[in-house]
Amino acid sequence: MYQTLNDFFKSWEFEANCTQKLLNNLTDESLKQEITSENWTLGRIAWHTVTAIRIITSNTSVTFDAPTKDYPVPTSAQFIADSYSQVNNAFVQAVKTNWTDQTLQEHIEFFGQEMEIGTLLMFLIQHQNHHRGQMTVLMRQAGLTVPGIYGPAKEEW
Repeated sequence: MYQTLNDFFKSWEFEANCTQKLLNNLTDESLKQEITSENWTLGRIAWHTVTAIRIITSNTSVTFDAPTKDYPVPTSAQFIADSYSQVNNAFVQAVKTNWTDQTLQEHIEFFGQEMEIGTLLMFLIQHQNHHRGQMTVLMRQAGLTVPGIYGPAKEEW
């Protein structure tokens, strides 16, 4: 859980940059990559990382312009990467403009649970990291280069 906005922004900046690196390496063709026909494609997971920022924060007092529909999935990898950058910037600006450290102590309801906004922000990061892991597997299956996140990737050794 985050106690200060400064602490959150330090984490978010690093994690958002890592997500952007992955999204920047996608291709239009790779968006169709799937493990099975019953699982989400790489494109669906990538687009979900874009839309989830607004969806997860929707019960808070912060508002910003961002898509909230996971489907249909865009067919352009560049559009997904650009959208993530725009949503990230809008989210960060909205939080910086509208929240204080005290806001992180406020309680909201999230998927039937009451939690502090500081905890929600930790969930947002963890959710994004979870989907980044899924994307790296699908990226390798699609023959894409996976950039290092928490150290060098195999291709960077």
